[in-house]
Order: sequence, then structure tokens, then C-alpha cells
Amino acid sequence: MYSIYARVNGLSSFWSTCMMVLLAAVALSSFVFTASPTGKIDLASLKVYNTKAKRYPFKQEEIGFVKFNITADLRPLFNWNTKQLFVYLEAEYTNGQGVNNSVVLWDRIVRRKEDANIVQSSRNKYKFRELSQSFKNVSPAEFSLKYNVMPYVGLLTYGEAARTTGFEMPEALDAVS
Repeated sequence: MYSIYARVNGLSSFWSTCMMVLLAAVALSSFVFTASPTGKIDLASLKVYNTKAKRYPFKQEEIGFVKFNITADLRPLFNWNTKQLFVYLEAEYTNGQGVNNSVVLWDRIVRRKEDANIVQSSRNKYKFRELSQSFKNVSPAEFSLKYNVMPYVGLLTYGEAARTTGFEMPEALDAVS
């Protein structure tokens, strides 16, 4: 009555059901194991320069340069379901028109637990500029070190490891082109 095809079909459906239940258990266990990483951000300097816009040579724009020191221990975020971490430094401020802005200044992908103890002294990796071409009337900027846990199975989780208090944007200096 049962052919070989029916037996293979029944066996494969049983194994796929077991696999889906196992993957669902792994995904749900990510919510049970939570960790709180620690970190610290120190800003060495924050300077703003007037430059010519590349696309529009007759327009002026202001570009910010940030030198910072990051110390963070993100090893508690690694467990058996963590594939990698995406770590980034973000500046948050409100411009003169009342628009909230958040700009990513630096990032790193951490793939191993051994590399998750970050000690970094650097400057911004990406341009820090205001879309209205000026940092005048900008509220004090807050800098935060954020992370994104990318699991093998389950949902992405986001968090924050460190935050600074507000830093006033300095007056723009003329840059040499």
C-alpha cells in the first residue's frame, strides 16, 4: 500500500517539521539571553570648516571633523546565535529649522568575539555635513555608540553601548582648498 515515494515524502516532511521547530526555538531563545555591553566615548576635538561643494563649485558648505576615542566591550553580545555585530558611532542634533538629524560618522563590522573588545582612536570615516549648508543655530550634538546584532536565526536586535552629553558645534573656520 505504501510506495517508496510515500515513505520518503513522510520522512522528509517529518524532518522538515523538526527543523522548523528547532529554528523557531533558536529564534525565541535570542530574546531570553540578553546582554548589556559597556562602552565609553571621548571626543578629542570637533572642528567645522567652510569648503566648496563638489557638485556646485560656487556654493559653500560646512563640513565637520570629529576626533574621538572609543572604548567598548561588546563580548557579552556574542552567543551561539550571533553571526556578527554592526557597530557605529552616530551624531544626533536638531538643525535651525527644527529637523532632527542623525548622522553615522564611523562604523565597523565585528565577526568574532575576540575582536569585540574595541579600543579605537580615530576621526570620522564619513562626511559630517548639514544639508542646509551651515551648522549655525544647531542644537548641541549628542554622540552615541550603537550596535546591531545579526543572528544566524531570528530577528535583528539594536542597542546602545555608550552616549555622550551635548557638544556645541563650533564656528566654521576657512579651509584651504
